[in-house]
Amino acid sequence: MTASQENIIALDVQSRFERVIEKANQIILGKEHTIRLALSCMLAQGHVLIEDQPGVGKTTLANVLATLLGLSIQRIQFTSDLLPADILGVSVYNRDSESFSFHPGPVFSQVVLADEVNRATPRAQSALLEAMEEYQVTIEGETRKLPEPFFVIATQNPSSQVGTFPLPESQLDRFMMRLELGYPDGEAERELLKGRDRRELLAETSALISVEELRDIQARVESVFVADALLDYLQNLLDFSRMSTDFANGLSPRSGLAVLHCARAWALLHGHEQVLPEDIQTVLPSIIGHRLKLNQESGDSKADSVADVLIRQVPIP
Repeated sequence: MTASQENIIALDVQSRFERVIEKANQIILGKEHTIRLALSCMLAQGHVLIEDQPGVGKTTLANVLATLLGLSIQRIQFTSDLLPADILGVSVYNRDSESFSFHPGPVFSQVVLADEVNRATPRAQSALLEAMEEYQVTIEGETRKLPEPFFVIATQNPSSQVGTFPLPESQLDRFMMRLELGYPDGEAERELLKGRDRRELLAETSALISVEELRDIQARVESVFVADALLDYLQNLLDFSRMSTDFANGLSPRSGLAVLHCARAWALLHGHEQVLPEDIQTVLPSIIGHRLKLNQESGDSKADSVADVLIRQVPIP
């Protein structure tokens, strides 16, 4: 494929998703950057964790993304009494046929909305591990494939709130991105107060991209060109995180792959012919913020602060 053809494809993808972003902005007010990051993560075939205070639109964002991308969605309300079978499904004995028949759980959906995922016990949380990593689940000794594409969009309340069970590092690492919505600015909040109910707007929303188109675009992500110098830059970021005393731990190879995939998706989403250093720097905070921790004496461990340390210390080749 020639450079001219690649540029045309990139511009076409950008045009399609600008319509998606424009529609999402009409429902989720004042959060365009977060919407773009979430879409980049989904194009990179990753799972998203949205962590923030109750009532800022986490669940609405998940529903908006699934609807606009034409994906089926199942919502699971995570509570302290939730069991793995409530997520995966269970076999029920049929007296007429004298056999067991499997009743699939809500995990068998293209988008699984794990609402308030940290309110369930670790046992229930772990039911998603295989699904998120292998895109399959093993139930009663039988492995069952999940739909394609498959995404987990989880919402999480701050761990300081009552009744939460912190996600273990192994579970957090399954999420390619962790995002925060935050409070809306004054203009967006005024529009929210004066406007229609978000649920009504969502009910009137229809898909702007088909599942087939989404899968085709996901396949194109891997073809976005990455120069050797950019790979050197990414490796330098990973190496610095492992050697610097600023951090309590280093970034894993999986983290590096997540940055690379999301940077490619961000570049494609914005019509770039190849990955730029700015693409890596833009997606970096959301990918490493829940994986990399600053030492206590180094100060704040927020995602932006952690990424700032890396970006400041590691020069672009």
